[in-house]
Parts: sequence; C-alpha cells; structure tokens
Amino acid sequence: MNATSPEAATGRIVLLTTSHRVAPGLLSWPAWQALHAADRVLCADGAHPQLPYLREAGIAVDEASPTAEELVDACAGGRTVVVVATGEGEPALTDGLARLAGSGRISMPDLELLPASYDLPGARLLDLVQVMDRIRAECPWSSQQTHRGLAKYGIEEAYELVEAIEDGDREELREELGDVLLQVVFHARIAEEDPDTPFSIDDVAAGIVTKLIHRHPHVFGDETATTPEDVKEHWLRTKAVEKQRESLTDGIPLGQPGLALAAKLASRVRTAGLDVPLPTGEGVGYELLAQAVRAEAAGVDPEAALRVAARAYRDAVRAAEGLKA
Repeated sequence: MNATSPEAATGRIVLLTTSHRVAPGLLSWPAWQALHAADRVLCADGAHPQLPYLREAGIAVDEASPTAEELVDACAGGRTVVVVATGEGEPALTDGLARLAGSGRISMPDLELLPASYDLPGARLLDLVQVMDRIRAECPWSSQQTHRGLAKYGIEEAYELVEAIEDGDREELREELGDVLLQVVFHARIAEEDPDTPFSIDDVAAGIVTKLIHRHPHVFGDETATTPEDVKEHWLRTKAVEKQRESLTDGIPLGQPGLALAAKLASRVRTAGLDVPLPTGEGVGYELLAQAVRAEAAGVDPEAALRVAARAYRDAVRAAEGLKA
C-alpha cells in the first residue's frame, strides 16, 4: 500500500465551536459546508442546542464521546469527522489528540478548529443579565434589595469611577465601569418585579437607543454638524422638545455636590444667552457660587479642580505625618 492510496490517507478532524450567546442554528457558511461534507458528525451532548437544527438540515449526528485514539481511527481512509463541541469545549479530547501528535507514533489526521458562530460586540452583556437574574432569585441579600436601598451604592460607584478616571489607572477604570454597569442591571432586574409599572433591561436599552438616535440627527438624520458646538446645539434643541420644560433649570438634580450644581446652572444660563445677575449675600456660599460660575465660564470644572486641590492637601497632610503620599 503506497502513501498516496486512499487507505493511507489520514483524514481530517474538525472541531466545531459555537457561542451560546448566538441563537442556535445561526452558523457560518463554512460551518454548514463542513457539516454537510463530513463523513461523520459527533456530539457528546445529546441535549446540545444545535442538534435539532442540524438534524432539521438533514445532518445525521451521532451522540458519542470518542477517545483521541478512536477519533483518529474514525478518520482512517481519508474520512472527515466533525466534532460539535459542547459548551465547555472538548478539553479531554484535545489534550488526548495533542499527546498523540506529540508521541510521533502515528500519522495524525489534519486538525482544524472551526468557529461556527461568533460573539458580537456586547454579547457578554447577556451573561451579565443571566447572572444577575440568578443572583436576584437565589441570593438572600440581593433578593431583598430595593431601588431606594441601592441608591447609595450608585453614588459610591460613580465617585469611584471618577477617581479611576482622574488617576489614569486603566485596570481600575475597567473594573469601576463594571461596577457602575452592575448598578444599572441590578436596578433593571428589580424593576421587572414592580406590580404596576414593570420594565426590563431591554426597555432601558431601547429607551437610550431611541434617545441617542433622536438627539443625533447629524448622524442618523439629514442635519449636519461640523463642530462640537453644532452637536451641543442639536442635543439641547431636541432635548428641549422632548422634555417640554418650562425652565432651563428643569432637570438639573439639586442633590448633586454644590460646586457641580453651581457650574451646571451657570452652563445652562450661558448656553441660553440669558443675563442673570448672581445673587448677593453674606457668607462663603455666595463666594463659592461666584468662583464656580467664573470657573465654568473659563471652561474649568470647579468640582474636579477642587478635588485636585484637595488631593494635594491630602498629600501635604500625609507628608506632615511623615508618610508617603
């Protein structure tokens, strides 16, 4: 028997992987080609979500969990065997194939890893929603939480995110963004249980998508914007129509830190072109108000500027204590 005879051909093993975040049956064209051309298709999990769709497409799938040696033997004579991987992958099988290949004792089939479906950007958000759903149902603490009870954590996480941004710590920034995202998903999960006006994370996402599209007519519509100022004008105009506010101060949260509140009011006044004299009075509050308005007009965030100064003060305190900053 010569090396080119069909009996000597070593065949081909295709490990087909799929993402559980993509609907079953939505496979790539190369994956469907490989499945239809295969001499045999195997899957160790008889409940694999892809199997009904493969069988509906006329592909016979054997429920089997062969060893590496058995799989190599199945490829003898140039046969192609496709293994539909389970959710955990096939670590025992791939490790066994690697050992066989490394031994040099046998001629190995061609090995191919073929992703049949891919995660789209944002797909891991589905995992977060599923994890949050289980935690809400099974965790004694999480199952008792309310919007009001979680409010303080939202504030804390927002400040920790700002701190990570100002520190320039990329790893910390990634983590804090996750913590803020958790607050959104947690509140949305709680909202699903409201007996009168329930809503879900999908409703939250749909709302912000609609808002973003409507407030960016220069991206999704016929208007044009060539400068950041044009974009801000579009945003404010469409926002005013949406909210139908009586005053330009409507919608400004009065519970935010004082300097940030003063700067936000000053920004609204300046943008609207109103001539509003600053109130006069005794005490440091009115002095801080004037400082905040001047800072906003100069393009400086007074809240951030004060944090920088306060950190310098903190470092000075530690230095006076003989400690490192």
